Amino acid sequence: MFDIGMSELLIIGVVALIVVGPKDLPGMFRTLGRFTARAKSMAREFSRAMEAAADETGVKEAADALKGAANPKKFGLDKLNEAADKFEKWDPMKAPDGTAAPKTTTLQKDELSPERAEAAQKISDAAAKKATERLQAELDAEEQAKKDGEA
Repeated sequence: MFDIGMSELLIIGVVALIVVGPKDLPGMFRTLGRFTARAKSMAREFSRAMEAAADETGVKEAADALKGAANPKKFGLDKLNEAADKFEKWDPMKAPDGTAAPKTTTLQKDELSPERAEAAQKISDAAAKKATERLQAELDAEEQAKKDGEA
């Protein structure tokens, strides 16, 4: 309540001893104790009266209703969280029952129209040529690095 240290209490006690005198000091402390007890009792009674008044007016029920409205389970957020968990665990490479998904078959060249087969062959040849060029460039870079390291 009050921020009074031991040194302050000692000074108050010495001043009270001088002002009141040693004979009347115990009576004064007794009176002070009764006054403090009565003040605490009144504070407790006031708190209880305020709580009772709040209960009678329905504040507690309103607070409970507000807490219930803020409950995620009441809003269905638990179902949303379940759906999010399922989505995070979902693997597109597996069927819904957990087995591996069936592999799709690629079309054979004879199943394509002649124009599309020719375009597919051109794309395949261009990709192979680029891959070969990239591998050759990587090998050349490695040889150059070895030469630079030796020199």
